[in-house]
Amino acid sequence: MTRRRGSLRRRGFTFFQCAMGFLLFLFVMLPFLWLLISSLSERRDLISLPLRFPPGHLSFARYAAVFAPGGEEIARAFKYALFNSLIVASLVTAVGLVVGALASYAFARLRFAFKEKLLYALLFTYMIPPIVIVLPLYVAISALGLLDRKVTLVFLYLSMTIPFVVWVMRSYFGSISKSFEEAALIDGCTRLQTLRYVYVPMARPGLIATGILAFLLSWDEFFFSLIFTSSLAAKTIPVAIAEFTGKNSVDYGMITTGGVIASIPPLLIAIFFQKYIVMGMTGGGNKE
Repeated sequence: MTRRRGSLRRRGFTFFQCAMGFLLFLFVMLPFLWLLISSLSERRDLISLPLRFPPGHLSFARYAAVFAPGGEEIARAFKYALFNSLIVASLVTAVGLVVGALASYAFARLRFAFKEKLLYALLFTYMIPPIVIVLPLYVAISALGLLDRKVTLVFLYLSMTIPFVVWVMRSYFGSISKSFEEAALIDGCTRLQTLRYVYVPMARPGLIATGILAFLLSWDEFFFSLIFTSSLAAKTIPVAIAEFTGKNSVDYGMITTGGVIASIPPLLIAIFFQKYIVMGMTGGGNKE
């Protein structure tokens, strides 16, 4: 009798866990499902009151307009913005990881004057609200003739990404046992060789997870892109989606289509690198 009660309790608890997991799945995925359905719906279905669900007709016309050669001006603008975002986010991630890994290794393993003060100063630059510094930045960038350029966005995003990478990877490098570094130095490795052949392979999950977060930081950034870009030469996806909202009308269909397309690269990254994301978030323990 006691065993049966225990078995029933275990089954009940398992059922409760599954039910809560399913509810959490619905809570997370329903907004994305609604976003996808809205992107395929006709305009009259999106603005009708009461809201029609399911929509009367689904169409991939908006996606065809975005990816087809030529097409409408608004769809072409979004295509250019997608390309600009990929370039900017990729450059920011690559440069941010290289510079951030070098700096985080120095902060984790080297001794130099004002190390802690410099580290907190770096954190302070990451915590400053962008709106506080946007006016002097705009004046300086305008004087240099660098408005509406992708390279400007890269440097601006690096000012946010590098402090983030340094703070995350410093703790990760600091958790690796010094015995590995000492063994490499005894074998004749330089500091850079120790970083390259010892620390980077051991911290690969953390580097990949940090790189993904750095990519998302630059991919989703809106404020600097809105202020410092004005044409298709440098405009990014968040600004392009915002421009679907006009003064007298709102193109809900293109907004949702842009949201679906903009979510594809982060989704693919999460799928392909999910193992490293989990290892990076749970790793960082002592490697002895």
